[in-house]
Amino acid sequence: MQDNDEFGQDRGRLQEFRIAVRKQFGRNLEKATPSNVREFMDRYQEEVFQNSFAKEKRIELNETKTTYEEILKDFFVKVLDHPTEEALIMLWTLAFDLSFFNIEQHAAQRLHSLFGDTQDPS
Repeated sequence: MQDNDEFGQDRGRLQEFRIAVRKQFGRNLEKATPSNVREFMDRYQEEVFQNSFAKEKRIELNETKTTYEEILKDFFVKVLDHPTEEALIMLWTLAFDLSFFNIEQHAAQRLHSLFGDTQDPS
């Protein structure tokens, strides 16, 4: 089989995803930072989005959930219905993204407590 893109549409999705993650962040994720994790996630989402809707001419958004909690519940219910490899990638990317977002927020709070509000004249 032949590679189709960075995130692998022709070879096993999970194996290609692992290769892309390790290529970007290193074998033990030693190169992962909040910034490059966000960039990777943006590229990955764009790739998945383009491949999912490549055949469709238009996309109809019909979101019935109105709260963040409802949206999360809906996501997790839908993940249960996905094939195992796809569900694992979905859950891993969510956890990875949220973890590094949390690291970024924690660092921002620490910096704010050290330097305070730089706009404050006092």
